[in-house]
Amino acid sequence: MTSTTASVVVITFERPDYVVRCLNHLMAQTTTPHEVIVIDSSVSDDTERRVTKEFPSVTYRKTSAGRGAMATARNIGFEIASGDVVAFVDDDAFAERNWLARLLAPYDDPDVGAVGGRQIRGQPDELTEGVDDIGRFCADGTLTGHFTADPGHLVLVDHLLGANMSFRRSVLCEIGGIRDGYFGTCVREETDLCLRVTAAGYRIVYTPDAVVDHLAAPYAKGRRFDLRYAYWAQKNHVILLVRSFGPTKPVLRAFVVATGRHIVQDLTERARLARSRLQDHDPAGASRSLSNGGVRAVVETAGTMTGFVAGMRMARLDRRGIAITQR
Repeated sequence: MTSTTASVVVITFERPDYVVRCLNHLMAQTTTPHEVIVIDSSVSDDTERRVTKEFPSVTYRKTSAGRGAMATARNIGFEIASGDVVAFVDDDAFAERNWLARLLAPYDDPDVGAVGGRQIRGQPDELTEGVDDIGRFCADGTLTGHFTADPGHLVLVDHLLGANMSFRRSVLCEIGGIRDGYFGTCVREETDLCLRVTAAGYRIVYTPDAVVDHLAAPYAKGRRFDLRYAYWAQKNHVILLVRSFGPTKPVLRAFVVATGRHIVQDLTERARLARSRLQDHDPAGASRSLSNGGVRAVVETAGTMTGFVAGMRMARLDRRGIAITQR
């Protein structure tokens, strides 16, 4: 059994019921956390009242970071944490009883800088889909996920699921903590961290036995995978590539080409669907199909362009050692 200690950090925004359920699962772990820390960016005091009343042993901190600043909240938790490992679990992710024990086991290898686990989403074929392609950073700059898959053994990966991940605290100190700058829906803030861990020479491990039941609670603003999500996903991904590799590297050009190919394929499929609807005497449906495709193409193109500009600015600030805390 590992003697490694873990500080577990839960970041939250206006989800008191989810936080309470999350903490109940953490309190029931077979391996007791060194400490549990809640970083609350909420405007209301509902989460504070419930956490401080129902979980007096939990360290609670309120932050004014607000919605859309997950990396800021994570960094506050990291700065408070004193365990050998800093584990992050989302407020809507509920850990199985042996989650922490399984998450800590790979840290017996000193070359391991980060460990992440599996999520349960209750989707068909989630245990097998993508089982040989988990957590990869591809040559064209895209990412594979498949963090519901169970290969039956540990897997070396390039990045982790933000809802269920951990880092050796000394490694976080070595790389300068957690970088902010991924706003909106906060997509890619955890990927940035993982790429920096591997760049520092450490390995990242995915263990399918460290499991959380991830409900994916509603966003504070908008819906999952709506146009707002599409814009920020594209923008933050380009920011990630520019900050991590620079603006002239082939991987950025490859990603732009892949984005263009995706847009063309989507428009082609929507045009096919529109023709089918016209044949079914549904001109309104055909119009919606084409219109939605055109809007999404514009949104993704705008995300690419604004992401490049923002990425260049952030890369300059990174080189100068200036923290990014404002949009």
